[in-house]
Amino acid sequence: MAVRILLDLYAALVGLVTGSYLNVVIYRLPRRLSTVRPRSRCPTCGVPIRARDNLPVLSWLLLRGKCRACGTRISPRYPLVEALTGALFLASMERFGPRPAALAAAVFCCLMVVLAWIDLEHLILPDRLTLPGIAVGIALQLVVPWAGLVGAVLGALLGAGVLLAAYGLWWLVRREEGLGLGDVKMLAMIGAFLGWQGVTVSLFLGALTGAAVGLSLVATGRGAMRSKIPFGAFLALGGLVALFAGRALIALYLRSAFGIPVPPGGP
Repeated sequence: MAVRILLDLYAALVGLVTGSYLNVVIYRLPRRLSTVRPRSRCPTCGVPIRARDNLPVLSWLLLRGKCRACGTRISPRYPLVEALTGALFLASMERFGPRPAALAAAVFCCLMVVLAWIDLEHLILPDRLTLPGIAVGIALQLVVPWAGLVGAVLGALLGAGVLLAAYGLWWLVRREEGLGLGDVKMLAMIGAFLGWQGVTVSLFLGALTGAAVGLSLVATGRGAMRSKIPFGAFLALGGLVALFAGRALIALYLRSAFGIPVPPGGP
């Protein structure tokens, strides 16, 4: 028990530190800036952030969400991403234990967090994350056979194919883009990690939550029927649910609806 608690604490702390770097990626990648150099600095006054002011979550709270040098407000996105990443790393350790699967899950969680937040802020899903992510998801099947190599390739093809078909159909009917090709690549990446089960759960939950949020924005007058929504953020939510509970949800559905058992395996 004591060892497990220490492992959980270690995972959470590594997640907090990793979340700090993910904030750098979220800010710099869409702006085509290096995520390594220069060191972190205030985007308003340009003063480098001191080590004591760069502690995940804690520094933001101690500084009351303001830059020490110029007093400019620091977005709450920073502690939120750090805390979320820490929680996801902890969940990965709890779900998969001290095994390679926990590390693979942490990598997947990082991709979901970064893509979701970039899409929320910029309505883009960078190829520099999704395309390497597809390759990483397939390669990881060699050490974490959630879907197997064949299943990962098929999952990637299914994820891309479903949204490409929707993209093409919408274009034929409306002569406009109904979703971005970044969404296509992101769902392919989810399929590369989690196979067809991950694609199914992610797409279902992404479409459901995206539609609910979109309709609520229209109903409250904060959006229109043609307003763009960050669908990648909803796919990320679905992907995280698929990672931690996707196979159980599919098994429950198949048993309840058709009496079909799902063999063990996968995340």
